[in-house]
Amino acid sequence: MYTNRNIIQVSYPIFLGLLAQNIINVTDTAFLGHVGEVELGASAIGGLYYICLFTLAFGFSIGSQILMARRNGEGNYTAIGTILNQGSIFSFLLAVVLLVSSLLSARPVMRLMLSSDVILDASYTFFSIRVWGLLFSFINVMFRAFYVSITRTKVLTLNAIVMAAINVVLDYALIFGKLGLPRMGLEGAALASVIAEAGSLVFFLLYTRYAVNRQRYGLTLDLRPRLSIVRHILSVSVFMMIQQFIPLATWFVFFLAIEHIGQRELAIANVVRSIYILVLIPVQALSTTTNTLVSNAMGARATDQVPRIIKRVAAISLLFSACCALLMVLIPRTMLSVYTSDTALIEAAIPSLWVIAAALLVAALGNIYFNGVSGTGNTRPALVIEAAGQTLYTIYILCTCWWLQWSVAACFTCEIVCYTMLFIGSNIYFRYFNWKKAHI
Repeated sequence: MYTNRNIIQVSYPIFLGLLAQNIINVTDTAFLGHVGEVELGASAIGGLYYICLFTLAFGFSIGSQILMARRNGEGNYTAIGTILNQGSIFSFLLAVVLLVSSLLSARPVMRLMLSSDVILDASYTFFSIRVWGLLFSFINVMFRAFYVSITRTKVLTLNAIVMAAINVVLDYALIFGKLGLPRMGLEGAALASVIAEAGSLVFFLLYTRYAVNRQRYGLTLDLRPRLSIVRHILSVSVFMMIQQFIPLATWFVFFLAIEHIGQRELAIANVVRSIYILVLIPVQALSTTTNTLVSNAMGARATDQVPRIIKRVAAISLLFSACCALLMVLIPRTMLSVYTSDTALIEAAIPSLWVIAAALLVAALGNIYFNGVSGTGNTRPALVIEAAGQTLYTIYILCTCWWLQWSVAACFTCEIVCYTMLFIGSNIYFRYFNWKKAHI
């Protein structure tokens, strides 16, 4: 049975890896908040469009991670490298297809959904540069899945430092024209993000080449597609890909609905969402840990440990989230001032921050239990739970934001609704489904 110390030791590097991935969006928001409301809103729309595409690779990597963790638990180490190799080839080809199709279709799609021409032009400008990051991020997530599955997660700490450092320095230099570089504003933020993801991939390649026992894990460069292996990965991953895409797609709907309310409201939503992303990172790290530990336990035929693992991780998640929620309640102005110096914008955003503090506590439990479902290898029931939660989420958004045009704070209560559904659905799964006999 894993102790609290074991769980935190596995989760901490994952936390830093997620921080590095999300620091791109957070630093973009923080810097652009001091440029203007149009840039702030455009980075939200363009950034979410990109993340919706990225979640397809992230979902594929989670499915790959489940398989690699299961093989690790079984002691079949050489099969791990084959999964990583074939998964990376598929991910890169998918990135190329999405890159080309997005450059051709993004602007017409955005035109259909956005009411402001100013926001439309700025959003597409940001996205047309940011989308090139797919070529690097789609492979990065496969390497993260590999290191998480073998519970060698400390490398993610180093990768997080490299990626964050590149992005922060280049954001500052390219947005404001510092360090001898041109002043590019919104375009500079997008370019800095792409370069940071490229730097992350270079780090993973070098570290894997020189610091990993490649023979043990079967890590050989083989560019020949092996469709049987890709089909096996997809049999697990396809539901995870849909599952990861759905919540980001609904986030996109949320921001489109807010954009129809007003430019100021869109800026508020982006700032609050940026803080929400940061405080959710510990929960997401612990969720990934839950997925891996449950999958390893299933591979080792220790199914009786699964409920105890989930409960232990959920308790840790709730503790961390309570601390973050308390900070949002006690010092909201301090947190918001990082993103903007506009006093009126800060005051208008405080109620939304308080709603997010409450949502975080529900997410702390819902996310952990839901990832426990995925960790058992039964990705189809996980997709059903996700789809039910997100359907309710979307209906709630359309009613409160689009039709009734409630305040931004009231609209953010959709997060509480969604995570409550995930928590209830996951508990029903563990109580009534025969999950102990899942085979992958």
